[in-house]
Amino acid sequence: MSDTPEQLQKMKTHPGFVAALDQSGGSTPKALRSYGIKEDAWSTEDEMFAIVHQMRTRLITSPSFTGERILGAILFENTMDRDIAGQPSADYLWKVKRVVPFLKVDQGLAAEQSGVQLMKPMPALAALLAKAKAKRIFGTKMRSVIKHANAGGIQAIVNQQFDVAQQIIAAGFVPIIEPEVDIHCPDKTKAESLLKTALLEKLTQLPAGQLVMLKLTPPEHDNLYADCVRHPKVVRVVALSGGYSQKEANDRLRRNHGVVASFSRALVEGLSAQQSEVEFNAVLDASIQRIFEASNT
Repeated sequence: MSDTPEQLQKMKTHPGFVAALDQSGGSTPKALRSYGIKEDAWSTEDEMFAIVHQMRTRLITSPSFTGERILGAILFENTMDRDIAGQPSADYLWKVKRVVPFLKVDQGLAAEQSGVQLMKPMPALAALLAKAKAKRIFGTKMRSVIKHANAGGIQAIVNQQFDVAQQIIAAGFVPIIEPEVDIHCPDKTKAESLLKTALLEKLTQLPAGQLVMLKLTPPEHDNLYADCVRHPKVVRVVALSGGYSQKEANDRLRRNHGVVASFSRALVEGLSAQQSEVEFNAVLDASIQRIFEASNT
């Protein structure tokens, strides 16, 4: 019996937000540094990922981290491949915490061209999706970045995202499409207007029964993406924190009705390896509550 219908219902209707726990590759040392672990704590990539997994495990097993306030969690492949408390990570998330598991599937960003960074090619995507299916992952996430309001570049990003999304949907997943607008984009308002137009056009073209999620930068114009939030083919619109502090990200989120958080760095703000369990859980609980309230006002 598949849990997918129950997971889809939760993602569509429950109050809550999505925890993005998928910093990987180049961003890993930075994520560990802000958690209070310096780079001399490991000497190989394997050791580094083992430390990352300890950090993720501490977060996910915390009594504050449950499906009451958290809808889903985005993992990267290394976390999916490991266990938490004796169960595969995705199973622990859903069976123990009632948190829907997602997997980051992109392989990073290509060099900037036409004001945007497309996703690098994903030749191993089919194999990764097959593995994710066996691990009982519900959905995926893939990120590209818009640096300038270049109409051609933005169209290329949206085209690529939806092309890959078709492959992901065909494999039985709900893809999170993430065309991030850089918060330092000099013409952010214009870029967001171009993005919205391109997204709505692609959503309209999606065949009946196909569903996606959108992960977007909080826009300069409040409720800019209201048409996306209401769109029948969109399960949920979630917001990235994009380098904003937790407070700023929450403030922006509150002004965009129907959009919920999918924060990574802003979620773990203030947490450190040096904290006692009591302190760690208290800081995490307060953060989760603030983000939950901002997502569901």
